Amino acid sequence: MRQRLRLGVTGIFLAVLTCNLNGQTDNDAAQKYAEAGQRALAAGQYTEAQSNFDQLAKLEPNIAEVHATLGLIHFKLRNYEAAVREINTAQKLKPGLPRLNSLLGMSLSELGRYNEALPGLQKGFHQSTDPEIKRMCGLQLMRAYTGLRKDDEAVKVALDLNRLYVNDPEVLYYTGKVYGNYAFLTISKLAQAAPNSLWRHLAAAEALESQGSYNDAISEYRAVLTIDPQQLGIHYRIGRTLLAQSHQSGAQANMEEARKEFEQELELDRHNGNAAYEIAEIYRRAGVFPQAQQYFERALQDYPDFEEAHLGLAAVYMAQQKPEQALPHLRTAINLNANDEVSWYRLAEVERSLGNKTEQQNALMQFRKLHQATLDQKTGRLMTSTNEVTKQELGPEVKE
Repeated sequence: MRQRLRLGVTGIFLAVLTCNLNGQTDNDAAQKYAEAGQRALAAGQYTEAQSNFDQLAKLEPNIAEVHATLGLIHFKLRNYEAAVREINTAQKLKPGLPRLNSLLGMSLSELGRYNEALPGLQKGFHQSTDPEIKRMCGLQLMRAYTGLRKDDEAVKVALDLNRLYVNDPEVLYYTGKVYGNYAFLTISKLAQAAPNSLWRHLAAAEALESQGSYNDAISEYRAVLTIDPQQLGIHYRIGRTLLAQSHQSGAQANMEEARKEFEQELELDRHNGNAAYEIAEIYRRAGVFPQAQQYFERALQDYPDFEEAHLGLAAVYMAQQKPEQALPHLRTAINLNANDEVSWYRLAEVERSLGNKTEQQNALMQFRKLHQATLDQKTGRLMTSTNEVTKQELGPEVKE
Protein backbone atom coordinates (compact mmCIF):
# COMPACT_ATOMS: atom_id res chain seq x y z
CA MET A 1 0.00 0.00 0.00
CA ARG A 2 2.63 2.47 -1.05
CA GLN A 3 0.36 4.69 -3.09
CA ARG A 4 -0.79 7.81 -1.30
CA LEU A 5 -4.30 7.47 0.05
CA ARG A 6 -6.53 10.20 -1.32
CA LEU A 7 -8.07 11.45 1.90
CA GLY A 8 -10.48 14.38 1.86
CA VAL A 9 -9.88 15.75 5.33
CA THR A 10 -10.66 19.43 4.76
CA GLY A 11 -14.39 19.36 5.25
CA ILE A 12 -14.13 17.19 8.35
CA PHE A 13 -11.57 19.22 10.29
CA LEU A 14 -12.15 22.74 8.99
CA ALA A 15 -15.14 23.68 11.13
CA VAL A 16 -13.64 22.20 14.29
CA LEU A 17 -10.24 23.81 13.91
CA THR A 18 -11.20 27.28 12.70
CA CYS A 19 -14.56 28.02 14.25
CA ASN A 20 -12.89 29.47 17.36
CA LEU A 21 -10.32 31.61 15.59
CA ASN A 22 -12.55 34.65 15.23
CA GLY A 23 -12.63 36.73 18.39
CA GLN A 24 -9.46 35.25 19.90
CA THR A 25 -7.40 38.29 18.99
CA ASP A 26 -7.81 42.04 19.19
CA ASN A 27 -5.06 42.50 16.62
CA ASP A 28 -6.64 43.86 13.44
CA ALA A 29 -3.83 42.49 11.26
CA ALA A 30 -4.15 39.07 12.86
CA GLN A 31 -7.92 39.11 12.33
CA LYS A 32 -7.37 39.99 8.68
CA TYR A 33 -5.00 37.04 8.17
CA ALA A 34 -7.42 34.71 9.99
CA GLU A 35 -10.35 35.64 7.78
CA ALA A 36 -8.33 35.51 4.56
CA GLY A 37 -6.79 32.18 5.55
CA GLN A 38 -10.17 30.63 6.33
CA ARG A 39 -11.59 31.78 3.01
CA ALA A 40 -8.63 30.35 1.10
CA LEU A 41 -8.83 27.08 3.02
CA ALA A 42 -12.56 26.72 2.38
CA ALA A 43 -11.89 27.28 -1.33
CA GLY A 44 -9.17 24.65 -1.42
CA GLN A 45 -6.44 27.22 -2.07
CA TYR A 46 -3.99 25.64 0.34
CA THR A 47 -0.82 27.52 -0.59
CA GLU A 48 -2.56 30.85 -0.07
CA ALA A 49 -4.11 29.57 3.14
CA GLN A 50 -0.68 28.52 4.41
CA SER A 51 0.75 31.96 3.70
CA ASN A 52 -2.01 33.67 5.70
CA PHE A 53 -1.85 31.28 8.63
CA ASP A 54 1.95 31.48 8.75
CA GLN A 55 1.59 35.25 9.21
CA LEU A 56 -1.13 34.71 11.76
CA ALA A 57 1.07 32.28 13.71
CA LYS A 58 3.82 34.91 13.90
CA LEU A 59 1.38 37.45 15.33
CA GLU A 60 -0.48 35.01 17.62
CA PRO A 61 1.89 32.11 18.38
CA ASN A 62 -0.11 30.84 21.39
CA ILE A 63 -3.46 30.15 19.71
CA ALA A 64 -3.73 26.39 19.37
CA GLU A 65 -6.31 26.51 16.57
CA VAL A 66 -3.86 28.40 14.35
CA HIS A 67 -1.25 25.64 14.62
CA ALA A 68 -3.91 22.94 14.24
CA THR A 69 -5.15 24.57 11.05
CA LEU A 70 -1.59 24.84 9.76
CA GLY A 71 -1.25 21.11 10.48
CA LEU A 72 -4.30 20.46 8.33
CA ILE A 73 -2.98 22.67 5.53
CA HIS A 74 0.42 20.97 5.54
CA PHE A 75 -1.31 17.58 5.45
CA LYS A 76 -3.26 18.63 2.37
CA LEU A 77 -0.05 19.92 0.77
CA ARG A 78 1.68 16.63 1.68
CA ASN A 79 4.19 18.40 3.89
CA TYR A 80 3.80 15.73 6.54
CA GLU A 81 6.81 16.63 8.67
CA ALA A 82 5.47 20.17 8.99
CA ALA A 83 1.99 18.80 9.70
CA VAL A 84 3.32 16.71 12.60
CA ARG A 85 5.23 19.68 14.00
CA GLU A 86 2.21 22.01 13.93
CA ILE A 87 -0.17 19.40 15.37
CA ASN A 88 2.23 18.70 18.25
CA THR A 89 2.42 22.43 18.96
CA ALA A 90 -1.38 22.71 18.93
CA GLN A 91 -1.76 19.78 21.32
CA LYS A 92 0.74 21.28 23.78
CA LEU A 93 -1.18 24.56 23.76
CA LYS A 94 -4.61 22.93 24.05
CA PRO A 95 -4.59 19.15 24.67
CA GLY A 96 -8.37 18.86 24.32
CA LEU A 97 -8.65 19.95 20.68
CA PRO A 98 -10.82 17.32 18.97
CA ARG A 99 -9.74 15.02 16.14
CA LEU A 100 -6.08 16.04 16.17
CA ASN A 101 -5.00 12.55 17.25
CA SER A 102 -6.51 11.17 14.05
CA LEU A 103 -4.83 13.80 11.88
CA LEU A 104 -1.52 13.22 13.67
CA GLY A 105 -1.82 9.47 13.17
CA MET A 106 -2.49 9.87 9.46
CA SER A 107 0.44 12.27 9.07
CA LEU A 108 2.82 9.91 10.88
CA SER A 109 1.57 7.01 8.75
CA GLU A 110 2.30 8.97 5.58
CA LEU A 111 5.86 9.40 6.85
CA GLY A 112 6.18 5.66 7.48
CA ARG A 113 6.42 6.20 11.24
CA TYR A 114 3.91 3.45 11.81
CA ASN A 115 4.56 2.64 15.47
CA GLU A 116 4.02 6.28 16.41
CA ALA A 117 0.94 6.46 14.17
CA LEU A 118 -0.85 3.46 15.69
CA PRO A 119 -2.40 5.07 18.82
CA GLY A 120 -4.07 7.90 16.89
CA LEU A 121 -5.21 5.64 14.06
CA GLN A 122 -6.56 2.97 16.40
CA LYS A 123 -8.51 5.54 18.40
CA GLY A 124 -9.86 7.20 15.27
CA PHE A 125 -10.94 3.92 13.71
CA HIS A 126 -12.39 2.20 16.76
CA GLN A 127 -13.84 5.18 18.66
CA SER A 128 -14.75 7.90 16.18
CA THR A 129 -18.45 8.36 15.48
CA ASP A 130 -17.73 10.26 12.27
CA PRO A 131 -17.96 7.75 9.36
CA GLU A 132 -15.39 9.55 7.21
CA ILE A 133 -12.79 9.86 9.97
CA LYS A 134 -13.35 6.19 10.83
CA ARG A 135 -12.91 5.30 7.15
CA MET A 136 -9.72 7.33 6.70
CA CYS A 137 -8.16 6.06 9.89
CA GLY A 138 -9.07 2.51 8.92
CA LEU A 139 -7.34 2.82 5.55
CA GLN A 140 -4.21 4.23 7.17
CA LEU A 141 -4.36 1.66 9.97
CA MET A 142 -4.28 -1.16 7.39
CA ARG A 143 -1.28 0.52 5.84
CA ALA A 144 0.50 0.86 9.18
CA TYR A 145 -0.11 -2.76 10.19
CA THR A 146 1.10 -3.94 6.78
CA GLY A 147 4.21 -1.79 7.09
CA LEU A 148 4.88 -3.26 10.54
CA ARG A 149 4.29 -6.77 9.14
CA LYS A 150 1.34 -7.27 11.46
CA ASP A 151 -0.57 -8.89 8.64
CA ASP A 152 -3.17 -10.59 10.85
CA GLU A 153 -4.14 -7.20 12.28
CA ALA A 154 -4.28 -5.65 8.80
CA VAL A 155 -6.71 -8.36 7.69
CA LYS A 156 -8.93 -7.75 10.74
CA VAL A 157 -9.16 -4.05 9.87
CA ALA A 158 -9.83 -4.92 6.24
CA LEU A 159 -12.75 -7.14 7.25
CA ASP A 160 -14.20 -4.36 9.41
CA LEU A 161 -13.82 -1.82 6.61
CA ASN A 162 -15.57 -4.10 4.13
CA ARG A 163 -18.42 -4.52 6.58
CA LEU A 164 -18.73 -0.78 7.27
CA TYR A 165 -18.17 0.55 3.72
CA VAL A 166 -19.62 -2.16 1.51
CA ASN A 167 -19.49 -0.42 -1.88
CA ASP A 168 -16.68 2.10 -1.33
CA PRO A 169 -14.29 1.65 -4.29
CA GLU A 170 -11.19 2.89 -2.45
CA VAL A 171 -11.91 0.61 0.49
CA LEU A 172 -12.46 -2.33 -1.87
CA TYR A 173 -9.19 -1.59 -3.70
CA TYR A 174 -7.00 -1.39 -0.60
CA THR A 175 -8.65 -4.25 1.28
CA GLY A 176 -8.20 -6.38 -1.85
CA LYS A 177 -4.49 -5.61 -1.77
CA VAL A 178 -4.32 -6.58 1.91
CA TYR A 179 -6.08 -9.89 1.27
CA GLY A 180 -3.83 -10.60 -1.71
CA ASN A 181 -0.72 -9.83 0.29
CA TYR A 182 -1.91 -12.06 3.14
CA ALA A 183 -2.63 -14.92 0.76
CA PHE A 184 0.82 -14.57 -0.80
CA LEU A 185 2.52 -14.58 2.59
CA THR A 186 0.51 -17.60 3.71
CA ILE A 187 1.45 -19.59 0.63
CA SER A 188 5.08 -18.52 1.08
CA LYS A 189 4.98 -19.87 4.64
CA LEU A 190 3.54 -23.11 3.29
CA ALA A 191 6.44 -23.45 0.85
CA GLN A 192 8.93 -22.90 3.66
CA ALA A 193 7.22 -25.09 6.23
CA ALA A 194 6.38 -28.04 3.99
CA PRO A 195 8.07 -27.74 0.58
CA ASN A 196 7.36 -31.36 -0.35
CA SER A 197 3.82 -31.55 0.98
CA LEU A 198 0.69 -32.31 -0.98
CA TRP A 199 -0.63 -28.82 -0.16
CA ARG A 200 2.44 -27.03 -1.49
CA HIS A 201 2.14 -28.91 -4.79
CA LEU A 202 -1.58 -28.17 -4.93
CA ALA A 203 -1.01 -24.45 -4.33
CA ALA A 204 1.67 -24.37 -7.03
CA ALA A 205 -0.59 -26.23 -9.47
CA GLU A 206 -3.47 -23.81 -8.99
CA ALA A 207 -1.18 -20.81 -9.40
CA LEU A 208 0.37 -22.23 -12.59
CA GLU A 209 -3.05 -23.08 -14.00
CA SER A 210 -4.28 -19.53 -13.40
CA GLN A 211 -1.20 -18.23 -15.26
CA GLY A 212 -1.83 -20.46 -18.28
CA SER A 213 1.23 -22.64 -17.63
CA TYR A 214 -0.79 -25.79 -18.26
CA ASN A 215 1.97 -28.39 -18.62
CA ASP A 216 3.65 -27.28 -15.40
CA ALA A 217 0.29 -27.17 -13.63
CA ILE A 218 -0.48 -30.74 -14.67
CA SER A 219 2.93 -31.86 -13.41
CA GLU A 220 2.18 -30.34 -10.00
CA TYR A 221 -1.28 -31.93 -9.91
CA ARG A 222 0.34 -35.27 -10.75
CA ALA A 223 2.75 -34.73 -7.84
CA VAL A 224 -0.26 -34.39 -5.54
CA LEU A 225 -1.60 -37.74 -6.77
CA THR A 226 1.81 -39.35 -6.25
CA ILE A 227 1.60 -38.38 -2.60
CA ASP A 228 -2.09 -39.30 -2.24
CA PRO A 229 -3.76 -41.11 -5.16
CA GLN A 230 -7.13 -40.81 -3.40
CA GLN A 231 -7.09 -37.01 -3.04
CA LEU A 232 -10.46 -35.77 -4.24
CA GLY A 233 -10.75 -33.09 -6.91
CA ILE A 234 -7.28 -33.54 -8.46
CA HIS A 235 -8.28 -35.61 -11.47
CA TYR A 236 -11.03 -33.05 -12.03
CA ARG A 237 -8.51 -30.17 -11.98
CA ILE A 238 -6.23 -32.04 -14.39
CA GLY A 239 -9.20 -32.55 -16.70
CA ARG A 240 -10.08 -28.85 -16.55
CA THR A 241 -6.47 -27.93 -17.31
CA LEU A 242 -6.44 -30.29 -20.28
CA LEU A 243 -9.65 -28.70 -21.55
CA ALA A 244 -8.02 -25.29 -21.31
CA GLN A 245 -5.08 -26.62 -23.31
CA SER A 246 -7.45 -28.05 -25.89
CA HIS A 247 -9.31 -24.76 -26.28
CA GLN A 248 -5.98 -22.99 -26.70
CA SER A 249 -4.47 -25.42 -29.22
CA GLY A 250 -7.48 -27.18 -30.73
CA ALA A 251 -5.94 -30.57 -29.98
CA GLN A 252 -8.67 -33.21 -29.76
CA ALA A 253 -6.32 -35.61 -27.98
CA ASN A 254 -6.46 -33.34 -24.94
CA MET A 255 -10.27 -33.60 -24.93
CA GLU A 256 -10.13 -37.39 -24.81
CA GLU A 257 -7.49 -37.33 -22.09
CA ALA A 258 -9.59 -34.85 -20.13
CA ARG A 259 -12.62 -37.14 -20.36
CA LYS A 260 -10.58 -39.98 -18.87
CA GLU A 261 -9.50 -37.75 -15.98
CA PHE A 262 -13.12 -36.80 -15.25
CA GLU A 263 -14.06 -40.48 -15.28
CA GLN A 264 -11.29 -41.21 -12.79
CA GLU A 265 -12.65 -38.44 -10.59
CA LEU A 266 -16.09 -40.05 -10.67
CA GLU A 267 -14.54 -43.36 -9.62
CA LEU A 268 -13.18 -41.65 -6.52
CA ASP A 269 -16.24 -39.47 -5.90
CA ARG A 270 -19.43 -40.63 -7.58
CA HIS A 271 -21.23 -37.47 -6.42
CA ASN A 272 -18.92 -35.06 -8.25
CA GLY A 273 -21.52 -33.36 -10.43
CA ASN A 274 -18.96 -31.16 -12.13
CA ALA A 275 -17.02 -34.17 -13.42
CA ALA A 276 -20.21 -35.82 -14.70
CA TYR A 277 -21.19 -32.57 -16.41
CA GLU A 278 -17.81 -32.19 -18.14
CA ILE A 279 -17.98 -35.76 -19.49
CA ALA A 280 -21.50 -35.07 -20.76
CA GLU A 281 -20.41 -31.84 -22.44
CA ILE A 282 -17.48 -33.54 -24.18
CA TYR A 283 -19.84 -36.20 -25.53
CA ARG A 284 -22.42 -33.58 -26.56
CA ARG A 285 -19.89 -31.55 -28.54
CA ALA A 286 -18.72 -34.76 -30.21
CA GLY A 287 -22.31 -35.58 -31.19
CA VAL A 288 -22.46 -38.71 -29.02
CA PHE A 289 -25.87 -37.90 -27.58
CA PRO A 290 -26.87 -41.05 -25.65
CA GLN A 291 -23.75 -40.87 -23.47
CA ALA A 292 -24.14 -37.10 -23.13
CA GLN A 293 -27.71 -37.54 -21.90
CA GLN A 294 -26.63 -40.21 -19.44
CA TYR A 295 -24.02 -38.01 -17.77
CA PHE A 296 -26.12 -34.82 -17.77
CA GLU A 297 -28.87 -36.77 -16.02
CA ARG A 298 -26.32 -38.14 -13.57
CA ALA A 299 -25.20 -34.61 -12.68
CA LEU A 300 -28.80 -33.47 -12.21
CA GLN A 301 -29.67 -36.46 -10.07
CA ASP A 302 -27.36 -35.21 -7.33
CA TYR A 303 -27.68 -31.48 -8.09
CA PRO A 304 -31.14 -30.63 -9.43
CA ASP A 305 -30.35 -26.88 -9.47
CA PHE A 306 -27.33 -27.28 -11.76
CA GLU A 307 -28.21 -24.67 -14.38
CA GLU A 308 -25.56 -25.58 -16.95
CA ALA A 309 -26.53 -29.24 -16.81
CA HIS A 310 -30.17 -28.35 -17.55
CA LEU A 311 -28.99 -26.30 -20.54
CA GLY A 312 -26.73 -29.10 -21.75
CA LEU A 313 -29.46 -31.72 -21.46
CA ALA A 314 -31.90 -29.45 -23.30
CA ALA A 315 -29.35 -29.09 -26.10
CA VAL A 316 -29.10 -32.88 -26.35
CA TYR A 317 -32.87 -33.21 -26.68
CA MET A 318 -32.94 -30.42 -29.27
CA ALA A 319 -30.25 -32.21 -31.30
CA GLN A 320 -32.39 -35.35 -31.18
CA GLN A 321 -35.47 -33.44 -32.36
CA LYS A 322 -37.21 -33.80 -28.99
CA PRO A 323 -38.28 -30.20 -28.20
CA GLU A 324 -41.04 -31.30 -25.78
CA GLN A 325 -38.41 -32.91 -23.53
CA ALA A 326 -36.04 -29.94 -23.84
CA LEU A 327 -38.69 -27.39 -22.81
CA PRO A 328 -38.92 -28.12 -19.05
CA HIS A 329 -35.13 -28.06 -18.68
CA LEU A 330 -34.90 -24.66 -20.36
CA ARG A 331 -37.64 -23.26 -18.15
CA THR A 332 -35.84 -24.59 -15.07
CA ALA A 333 -32.56 -23.01 -16.22
CA ILE A 334 -34.30 -19.65 -16.70
CA ASN A 335 -35.90 -19.89 -13.26
CA LEU A 336 -32.43 -20.43 -11.82
CA ASN A 337 -30.86 -17.59 -13.81
CA ALA A 338 -32.94 -15.30 -16.00
CA ASN A 339 -29.87 -13.38 -17.19
CA ASP A 340 -28.34 -16.02 -19.42
CA GLU A 341 -28.76 -15.35 -23.13
CA VAL A 342 -28.08 -19.02 -23.99
CA SER A 343 -31.21 -20.14 -22.14
CA TRP A 344 -33.43 -17.63 -23.92
CA TYR A 345 -32.05 -18.40 -27.38
CA ARG A 346 -32.49 -22.13 -26.95
CA LEU A 347 -35.98 -21.55 -25.56
CA ALA A 348 -36.84 -19.51 -28.65
CA GLU A 349 -35.64 -22.36 -30.85
CA VAL A 350 -37.72 -24.90 -28.93
CA GLU A 351 -40.83 -22.72 -29.04
CA ARG A 352 -40.34 -22.30 -32.79
CA SER A 353 -40.11 -26.07 -33.20
CA LEU A 354 -43.32 -26.45 -31.21
CA GLY A 355 -45.09 -23.82 -33.31
CA ASN A 356 -45.53 -21.42 -30.39
CA LYS A 357 -44.90 -18.13 -32.24
CA THR A 358 -45.83 -15.78 -29.40
CA GLU A 359 -43.60 -17.60 -26.90
CA GLN A 360 -40.83 -17.71 -29.49
CA GLN A 361 -40.97 -13.92 -29.99
CA ASN A 362 -41.00 -13.28 -26.24
CA ALA A 363 -37.93 -15.48 -25.79
CA LEU A 364 -36.14 -13.79 -28.69
CA MET A 365 -36.91 -10.39 -27.20
CA GLN A 366 -35.29 -11.43 -23.91
CA PHE A 367 -32.33 -12.92 -25.77
CA ARG A 368 -31.70 -9.69 -27.69
CA LYS A 369 -31.77 -7.67 -24.48
CA LEU A 370 -29.03 -9.86 -23.03
CA HIS A 371 -27.01 -10.50 -26.18
CA GLN A 372 -24.58 -7.63 -25.63
CA ALA A 373 -23.90 -8.54 -22.02
CA THR A 374 -20.58 -10.18 -21.31
CA LEU A 375 -20.13 -13.32 -19.24
CA ASP A 376 -18.60 -11.21 -16.48
CA GLN A 377 -21.87 -9.29 -16.20
CA LYS A 378 -23.97 -12.38 -15.69
CA THR A 379 -25.12 -13.05 -12.14
CA GLY A 380 -26.85 -15.66 -10.11
CA ARG A 381 -25.25 -18.81 -11.55
CA LEU A 382 -25.67 -21.79 -9.23
CA MET A 383 -22.66 -24.09 -9.22
CA THR A 384 -22.21 -27.48 -7.60
CA SER A 385 -18.83 -26.52 -6.21
CA THR A 386 -16.45 -23.60 -6.11
CA ASN A 387 -14.66 -24.97 -9.18
CA GLU A 388 -15.65 -23.56 -12.53
CA VAL A 389 -17.25 -25.71 -15.22
CA THR A 390 -17.42 -25.32 -18.99
CA LYS A 391 -20.16 -22.83 -19.82
CA GLN A 392 -22.90 -23.50 -22.29
CA GLU A 393 -22.38 -21.13 -25.22
CA LEU A 394 -24.17 -20.00 -28.32
CA GLY A 395 -22.88 -21.67 -31.46
CA PRO A 396 -22.65 -20.58 -35.09
CA GLU A 397 -26.30 -21.51 -35.54
CA VAL A 398 -27.42 -18.27 -33.88
CA LYS A 399 -29.65 -16.15 -36.10
CA GLU A 400 -30.98 -12.85 -34.92
